[in-house]
Amino acid sequence: MTAKKVLIVDDEADICELIEITLMRMGITSQSALNLMQAKQLLQTEHFDLCLTDMHLPDGNGIEFVEHVQIHHNDVPIAVITAHGNMESAVKALKAGAFDFVSKPVDIQILRNLVSAATNIPEKNDNRKDDKNKINITGNSDAVQALLKNIAKLARNQAPVFIHGESGSGKERVARMIHQQGSRTNQPFVPVNCGAISSELMESEFFGHLKGSFTGAHSDKQGLFEAANGGTLFLDEIAELPLNMQVKLLRVIQEKAIRPVGSAQEKSVDVRILSASHKNLVKLVADGTFREDLYYRINVIELAIPSLRERKEDIPLFIDQLLNNLAKKTGVKVPVIDAEAITALQDYPFPGNVRELENILERAIALSDNSVITTQDLHLKSVANHQLTNDEDLTFTPPPVNPMDLIGQERQSIKQALEQTRWNKTAAAKLLGLSLRQLRYRLQKLDIK
Repeated sequence: MTAKKVLIVDDEADICELIEITLMRMGITSQSALNLMQAKQLLQTEHFDLCLTDMHLPDGNGIEFVEHVQIHHNDVPIAVITAHGNMESAVKALKAGAFDFVSKPVDIQILRNLVSAATNIPEKNDNRKDDKNKINITGNSDAVQALLKNIAKLARNQAPVFIHGESGSGKERVARMIHQQGSRTNQPFVPVNCGAISSELMESEFFGHLKGSFTGAHSDKQGLFEAANGGTLFLDEIAELPLNMQVKLLRVIQEKAIRPVGSAQEKSVDVRILSASHKNLVKLVADGTFREDLYYRINVIELAIPSLRERKEDIPLFIDQLLNNLAKKTGVKVPVIDAEAITALQDYPFPGNVRELENILERAIALSDNSVITTQDLHLKSVANHQLTNDEDLTFTPPPVNPMDLIGQERQSIKQALEQTRWNKTAAAKLLGLSLRQLRYRLQKLDIK
């Protein structure tokens, strides 16, 4: 294997020397440039696997150099060295296309983590994992092709990404794809639903705790950040975080370190943060329920997931895939769906997106005759014109079910509430008069996914 080579761009000799020694101990060769002119000349004549540049140089600034590399040498990841605490510059660099950043004074372990990640970005045709473990998105529509292109681009840097999309649109699937296609693919991917953790336990869940740090802490516990160390932490429904936790999360992002509950010492963590929500964070910032400074830290790059109604041409592909999966899961013959039913599904607004389509087809399989699904089996009329907004007042009427079938009644009531709230579990629990914990228990008990 050819030795990796890094270009260091900094006019401070001691910084260059520190980085050179660190790289040498990692088995990586390096070359230094004292200004941007030298750096550009070296990039034209030699191959580098990574470029590390200071933000302030005698003949220009790091942001301009990041943009230059993106245009003329986009196969070379570039990271920036920023002044301590200057997150504004770091965010600008990430938005311009920088792979990552490290602050002065340079923390050697953080630098090593950055270099390891940047020099191990898989090639586009690199299949590190078995195909069966790879996550893919179904569809040939323009919206999906644009999404796939953005996923591939975002996988090649470490910038925090905020994934925005309606409930059931596949936000976690997209997050997993970003993780799998990036340099952290062989490290942990840790998803967490922020709305499913009680506020009292949230700090312990995220950062861990030491034995005896509070009543009930019978042993040391590793938090989610440590569990994701070296990999990716996916914070789903991040809008559900209480304000006091938002402050702590902001600090972790800026300092790249956590402090377990009950500990006086901080621990460095190397975690890429991806987050998601179906809520409008801009509106929440304006309302004062989501911190503006945290919003700008997690939303360095925003990735919008198209709704199913924005990619109607992909619906037949989804139907085919889901019917095969459902038939395999239930052990029945793969049903046929008639053309009229397919057209009806393409005209349906799908407030619950792909997740709702799967539930509609699962119900249709149970109701269909002779393994042929018709429009009548889909039962779309009752909700075909229903468009849910975040501010809509919800009323819930349990569907008519055989009173003797209590389990069936409970299952159908929960599914209708989930579909009515676009699979927002918090809203569905409120609608049903349950706590979120009670709803999650029933979903597990009744195997509702």
